[in-house]
Amino acid sequence: MNQEEWIIMSKGRLIVFSAPSGCGKGTMLREILRDENFYISVSATTREPREGEVDGVDYHFISREEFQNLIDNNGMLEYAEYCDNLYGTPVKEVKEQLDKGRNVILEIEVKGAMKIRKLCPEALFIFVVPPSLKELDRRLRKRGTETEEVIIQRVERAAEEIPYAVKYDYIIVNDGLEEAVEDFRSIVRAESFRAEFARELINEVMKNA
Repeated sequence: MNQEEWIIMSKGRLIVFSAPSGCGKGTMLREILRDENFYISVSATTREPREGEVDGVDYHFISREEFQNLIDNNGMLEYAEYCDNLYGTPVKEVKEQLDKGRNVILEIEVKGAMKIRKLCPEALFIFVVPPSLKELDRRLRKRGTETEEVIIQRVERAAEEIPYAVKYDYIIVNDGLEEAVEDFRSIVRAESFRAEFARELINEVMKNA
């Protein structure tokens, strides 16, 4: 069975979640993941951990050689290079969680998302944007974890990424945590009622006919 087939046949829903760095997606996801029906796929990366980050929780921090080995053995659902580091989604844990019926969130950048769009158009694609690039710059500076050069680089990258939002299914403006999280939940809740994703429900109804 290829990747497209097992994603479509899984019990859970694959959710692609993207946002430029500094948009608050990490804070949003912490709130969303209070619901045990959601699971976030832990991405692998070749970059060094930031202060406070935990291997296997924030990312799987691996060498470039290990990353390449996963690519060569079809162990990555998608991958891309960002700021001279590789980021990707390991296949194994995504498959395991979808098979358990959980909604798996892929927190990935736009190039990886577009690869998933081709592989699995049935996935739910959500893009989070800041109120403005000026506000994004302010949030990155307030975070205090990057140099001036990196901040400039991230804002420029955001300006390149945001136009891709129109290729997603839904766009959320994160102008406030509570409202943005509720928007996410409302989108997923509404999508669950779409007939094309209700195969199991229809099967259960017909069993009792």
